Amino acid sequence: MIERSRSRNRVPAAARAVISAAALCLAGSALAQTADLVVTNGKVFTADAASSLAQAFAVKDGRFIAVGSAEAMQKLVGAATKVVDLKGRFVTPGLSDGHFHNEGGGPGVDLSNARSLADLTAAVAAAAKSAVPGDLIVSNGDWHEAQLKEQRLPTAAELDQVSPGNPVVLVRGGHDYILNTAALRKYNIGKDTPEPAGGAITRDAAGELTGELVDNAKNLVTLPSPRSVTVDDVLTTQRRLNAYGITSVRVPGAYKGEFPRALEAILAARKSGQLSLRYTIYLPGFGVRQPERIREIIANSPLKQDEGDEWVRIGGIKLLVDGGFEGGHMSKPFAGAYGKGGTFYGLMVVPQADFTKVIRAINDAGWRATTHAVGDAGIDEVLEAYEAANADHPLAGKRWAIEHLFVSRPEQLERMKKLDLTLSVQDHLYLAAPTLKNYLGMERASQVTPVKTYVDAGFLVIGGTDSPVVPFNPFWEFYHFLTRDTITDGVYGANERVPSRIDLLRMITINYAKATGEADLKGSIEAGKLADFAVLTDDLLTVAESKIPQMKAVMTYVGGKEVYRDPSVQ
Repeated sequence: MIERSRSRNRVPAAARAVISAAALCLAGSALAQTADLVVTNGKVFTADAASSLAQAFAVKDGRFIAVGSAEAMQKLVGAATKVVDLKGRFVTPGLSDGHFHNEGGGPGVDLSNARSLADLTAAVAAAAKSAVPGDLIVSNGDWHEAQLKEQRLPTAAELDQVSPGNPVVLVRGGHDYILNTAALRKYNIGKDTPEPAGGAITRDAAGELTGELVDNAKNLVTLPSPRSVTVDDVLTTQRRLNAYGITSVRVPGAYKGEFPRALEAILAARKSGQLSLRYTIYLPGFGVRQPERIREIIANSPLKQDEGDEWVRIGGIKLLVDGGFEGGHMSKPFAGAYGKGGTFYGLMVVPQADFTKVIRAINDAGWRATTHAVGDAGIDEVLEAYEAANADHPLAGKRWAIEHLFVSRPEQLERMKKLDLTLSVQDHLYLAAPTLKNYLGMERASQVTPVKTYVDAGFLVIGGTDSPVVPFNPFWEFYHFLTRDTITDGVYGANERVPSRIDLLRMITINYAKATGEADLKGSIEAGKLADFAVLTDDLLTVAESKIPQMKAVMTYVGGKEVYRDPSVQ
């Protein structure tokens, strides 16, 4: 049965500190059996309805069978029981990333370690030196200008200096390409090239091309097909995420840049029993404008919505209406971007009428959608379409969602509440604060991703990172939402700090499970649920704020099996 209750984030303060075996769940037959695993002498955040704390829990056949005091759990220890003494360490239900594409890296020039334009151009120069003259040089997308000292993108002219003869395309996240002059020529892009609808070709103050192509303008460029995703790639991803206590990810429409083969690889790893990461995957519907195409996507899916098992399931369809933080559709113009003199309002990637038809077709088919909307005008577009679909068949209780929601308006919150929407938020501001300030101005940038507003309004809010746009570290995300601090530019919007660490931890545990329809299966440490949990380096509820970004997992268990252990821990 899929849980439909929508208990919200707030819990009584007194309940949060209770350690009481009587108040915690013991499976009816637990005391009459012995456990496979007992984890004891810890501080266990259960994420149950009261956010209770416990000392210990027991696991059998991959599920929790009892939670409570160390003394009570000792009664479940038999001759074959493995006992893990935590010696006071903090335990949480397995963490989640509610918006994950890949862990970063991959083929192409790696710019993830560049910290200045000099570092970036040196990496491109090294690639050009080893390339055959005339060959295309492409980066992977695992970088952002906010990591650079100069806090800006390179220009075509700067790339020309290190690669005059080889065309260069720097892929930056999912919304930007930066080309050198040779690449602009290769793809016949010049000053007179018209901007495609939903895209931008950036120019400087003199009207010269900078080399930047945004959103639909990227369609002017054809890059080589990515290498097919393999099972080994899937296993590499889960090893890296397990080291941070992550046991579940929600993949909205793109995984390692190639959906069909990626899903096949994940399913192959599932079939061979190698998964240690649980997936909820949304089929990609980016740019789709015809209901017929949506029906084809649904018909061709190897799994139908909510089909699968505890390892892999399909959550719905992911759509997109506007650009990223460099092109979110706003009701007020950008402060200054793309050489448009303050007249740029962002990008509407799919026209309203087309988007509404597609959304109604998804709802008619009994499926759900989650939609990328960065700007408030983009949110308007989503709400207009969702409201039309709701008039056909009510959306309440069906777990429809919006992704990102950087900039919203108060009146939009009530419209979202009436549709019973889940809000999926990420920590882009932590990494890209200076960029957002340049695009939007400080007043708007300081209020980007107003998580406290969303939590206080009673929404089901889930956290994520949008990795590789932002690294997948859940502790960066937790720290940013707690403090509103940013990596390079101080605190933005202190009024949007989420003061409750309990609320933040619920966002990446039980709230995630509610959003994916699996709250009866996982997301909390309660009898009967899958035994996914992580032992952390520090107590996330009390550790000094400054230490949170450096945290990791000490041990991670999925289905009662250890899938990660810090090599330094015995």
